[in-house]
Order: sequence, then C-alpha cells, then structure tokens
Amino acid sequence: MIQFVANYDDLSTDKGFQFKFHCDRCRNGYMSRFQPNAIGIAGSLLNAAGSFFSGLSGAESAAYHIQRAVGGKAHDSALESAVVEGKQHFKQCTRCGHWVCPDVCWNANAGLCEDCAPDEQEELRAQQSLAAREQIRTKTREQDYTKDLDFLNRDPLVQCPNCQTKLAAGQKFCPNCGTANPTAQVAQERFCTGCGAALKPGQKFCAECGTKN
Repeated sequence: MIQFVANYDDLSTDKGFQFKFHCDRCRNGYMSRFQPNAIGIAGSLLNAAGSFFSGLSGAESAAYHIQRAVGGKAHDSALESAVVEGKQHFKQCTRCGHWVCPDVCWNANAGLCEDCAPDEQEELRAQQSLAAREQIRTKTREQDYTKDLDFLNRDPLVQCPNCQTKLAAGQKFCPNCGTANPTAQVAQERFCTGCGAALKPGQKFCAECGTKN
C-alpha cells in the first residue's frame, strides 16, 4: 500500500523519474526531485533504436522498449521515494483523509483541513461579503430605474448634443448648458388678420372678432 498517490502527475521519461503532487483542496503542488533512471536505459534505448529500422512491427516493438525503460521496478521504487518526499510538504486531515497544503488549506488551530474546520475569521469575512452582495442585489431591485421611460415610444428620448443631459419633449434649450435642442419644434406664433389677437395652433376663427384666418 502506498499512501498519498490519489492526486499526482507522473512526469517520468526515459531519462528519469519525477512526480508532481497536488493539494486535494486547492491544487497547489509540490514537484519531487528528479531521479535519473540508471537501470537498463542504455540497453532499452539501443533496442528501441534498432527496432525503428524494422518496419511497422519494429515501431511497435520500439514503443514497447521505451515503455519498459520508463516503467518497471525502477519506476515503482522512484514513486515510493517521491511519496516519502512529498508527504513532508502536505498535511493529512484525520477527519476526511485529504492531503492538503499547510499554507492555504490547513487549520493549524483545529488540526484539520479547512473544509472540515474552516478558519473562523476567513469564514466570517466570506459570509459578510456574500450578505453584502445579496443586500446590494435586493436594494438595487427595489429602485425604479424605468419610471421616466416612455414604453409606448410617444416621446423619444432626447439628449443634449453638448453635455448629453436628458431633455424633455419639446424643451428648446438644455437646462444644464443652454445648448439649443436641435429636435425641438418651435411653433410659429399666429395672429388674427382682423383684430390682431393671438391665435392658438389649429384655430381657424378668431375668438375675439370671429374673423376666419
């Protein structure tokens, strides 16, 4: 039985053996020292090289020799040695059995990983941030951001061409900078031809003297 092998990458090649171990919680890792493969490499590589000149079946044989050079008893022994080395840089939680890095995922006060025994101050700050995010979402939804919008498009939104201030329909000048509203329709004033009284838009007869205009 070899412990501490559930979470690792095998980086071994025909030149030697090396392994990268990972924290079960945050995936931080430790890379074991490189162990040269001094057992049978030369003979295996010579066999593999010779097999490359023997056609397809030779290529398959070459792959077999290379695999033998990487695997075998030397590989198993190197893995055992790397496990002993790697375990020194991780902590095993006695509650869940996970191997975790001591700097980020280990609660030294509780003697357990932070999944089983979260750090109180970290958990408090995390929950405060979560509550603040939820409160911001709630308060934001309580506000009415569309009360001034015309959903029937009767009065299209107009902005000042100079400062982009929102202009009301028919507003001739911007209240913020005084720039003229290029879309405002200025009604031409009309007067009665009979008595000179002011006429309203669309008025056909004068209300003062009855003259048709």
